[in-house]
Amino acid sequence: MPQLRLALAQVDPTVGDLPGNARLVRERTAEAARAGAHLVAFPEMVLTGYPVEDLALRASFVQASRAALRQLAADLHADGHGDLPVVVGHLDRAEDLRGGQVDLDLVETGRDEHGGSALPKGLPQNCAAVLHGGRVVARYAKHHLPTYGVFDEFRVFVPGRDLAVVRVAGVDVALAICEDLWQDGGPVAMTRAAGADLLLVVNGSPYERDKDDTRLELVRRRAVEAGCTLAYLNAVGGQDDLVFDGDSLVVDAAGHLLARGPQFAEALLVVDLDLPSEPGRAAPEPVPGVVRVVVGNEPVAPYEPLPPPQAPRLDEVGEVWTALVTGLRAYVRKNGFERVALGLSGGIDSAVVAALGVDALGAGCVTGVSMPSVHSSEHSKDDAADLARRTGLDYRVVPIAPVVDAFTADLAAVVRLGGFAEENLQARVRGTTLMALSNSEGHLVVATSNKSELAVGYSTLYGDSVGGFAPLKDVPKTLVWELARWRNAHAQRRGETPPIPERSITKPPSAELRPGQTDQDSLPPYEVLDAVLERYVVGAQGRSELLAAGLDPEVVDAVVPLVDRAEWKRRQFAPGTKISAVAFGRDRRLPITTRWREERSR
Repeated sequence: MPQLRLALAQVDPTVGDLPGNARLVRERTAEAARAGAHLVAFPEMVLTGYPVEDLALRASFVQASRAALRQLAADLHADGHGDLPVVVGHLDRAEDLRGGQVDLDLVETGRDEHGGSALPKGLPQNCAAVLHGGRVVARYAKHHLPTYGVFDEFRVFVPGRDLAVVRVAGVDVALAICEDLWQDGGPVAMTRAAGADLLLVVNGSPYERDKDDTRLELVRRRAVEAGCTLAYLNAVGGQDDLVFDGDSLVVDAAGHLLARGPQFAEALLVVDLDLPSEPGRAAPEPVPGVVRVVVGNEPVAPYEPLPPPQAPRLDEVGEVWTALVTGLRAYVRKNGFERVALGLSGGIDSAVVAALGVDALGAGCVTGVSMPSVHSSEHSKDDAADLARRTGLDYRVVPIAPVVDAFTADLAAVVRLGGFAEENLQARVRGTTLMALSNSEGHLVVATSNKSELAVGYSTLYGDSVGGFAPLKDVPKTLVWELARWRNAHAQRRGETPPIPERSITKPPSAELRPGQTDQDSLPPYEVLDAVLERYVVGAQGRSELLAAGLDPEVVDAVVPLVDRAEWKRRQFAPGTKISAVAFGRDRRLPITTRWREERSR
């Protein structure tokens, strides 16, 4: 049976950085060549970064991607790697639709012949190219364009029609891109009809909890359906609110796992494959829709295979922690910041965000500011200082009582402060303090609110919502506690000081904006609240479904209106790392102005 040494490059590209991404491809290709690879592959749209969203509609960006691809092919050849086939994801343009040249008016306007908007302007496509001998020798355009969750690809891309099958060292390799694997039929069925030996799928698949198990089962099933070995290559790193977790997979035609890459880490996964094709076989019969390109007919000489890589798996909570660290680091670094700042209250949320910041950037790049008011307890102030000692971050204390008193005195002539107005004033003074630090020293302020608080509007706009990024935006409060315990246990296993004070974990949560305040003065216990939110926000269940699930009607009728009324607040909140199937933002698009309510009679 022919052998093939496949190199899967799990890399972290940056959207819009075409020179940097091309350099990344060249460096990893050189590494693959040194490892003796016969074929090297890179993730979906690695040359442009992913997702590019409406950048795909800019003709200048599409043209830059096409030029960068041609230059990359020439550079790889000049580097001495022209004989090594390289699969590169990139942004391209459809040149031929409906069997003929594209009407230039359609390219300019994005409208079909009837005046509709069926075609995106410029006809961009999400593609994978094969580079060899200094040229682009094959091209594949993604067939299935997702329009769910965070994806809106049908709006910005033209779907492909043909399957590219490239013969490398006597092995027929079919190409597909991400969503093509998730949909029945299509490229997977065409791969079987084409008699390919390997289906290579390049991906930019964002992380969600438990998604790795779903992916593995999908890859196993599709390999059996395609009737060949399947290699699933995923990107790593972060882009805005998305995190890509790597976890690349290779399975054989029976669905048996052969190799697996690390999670959340760049790596070159080198896998030796024994494939069942006949050496020196003739070209197969033509199959409609299959475009074949021959790079090399001769199989490689037999060699001793390397042990298949099997990266260890993270546990469930450790996986989430690593995703949050990855997302925060990527957002800070890729947006040109060096440091972050946050308010340190001594509570669990700020403690976890501070620990995430230290893990992501290093203690020297994190500034924690304690801003005690007249209502701040001594233990909260002590806990904030204790966390600073444990982590080594830059710690500052700025009492806000004098500023609050000055505001109150100046406003007395026009407004009478009390109740929520007085509480929110304290939070906004804290937000103003952090933004002053940001503006004067160049910090990115990170917000500390969690998903449970955002869901019910339990945060002060322009106060504790202040920040350019919100690491816990998609993390329910109950999971915040789990993360804290996991991080401390992880430190203990490594013989290190746990970063989060035990009292921050065990004490009742409180905003401390009035005497003796706790969160449960206004909200159900978080384990009860989160159970409702999981079904209402993530599961999109109505009142009748919530009650059928056994949830307390009084709790449901208290929580659901809070969620509905807080949409306007969430629209103004900072982006944050997505870890669930439905995060606030692109996943969940509800109108701010609506009179629909989940009434008790419904």
